[in-house]
Amino acid sequence: MIAIADLPGRLVGRFEGRDHGSNVSFFIGTFDPGTGPSLHTHPYDETFIVEAGGATFTVGDETFELGAGQIAVVPANTPHKFVSGAGFRLISIAPSDHMIQEDLEA
Repeated sequence: MIAIADLPGRLVGRFEGRDHGSNVSFFIGTFDPGTGPSLHTHPYDETFIVEAGGATFTVGDETFELGAGQIAVVPANTPHKFVSGAGFRLISIAPSDHMIQEDLEA
């Protein structure tokens, strides 16, 4: 059993599967309005589950709004980012025992 509050990271929590005997990693994040990761890629699909609030996502050449109760899947090696709105909270799932990210913006 692992408490979310005990997970490391600048977000609410970052779970690296290999540290816990799992082949899945995830983070649970609460973001201030106007914040989010810069454009980046992963060598695996990434699944986002929005728990609260909303954000503007950019995935490849497409931009869309994603809100509470919605799910988005970003294909492997596809550049993506988001900018959060008020009260934005999500879970991001990576089918990897650790997170691998290549940042495309400074």
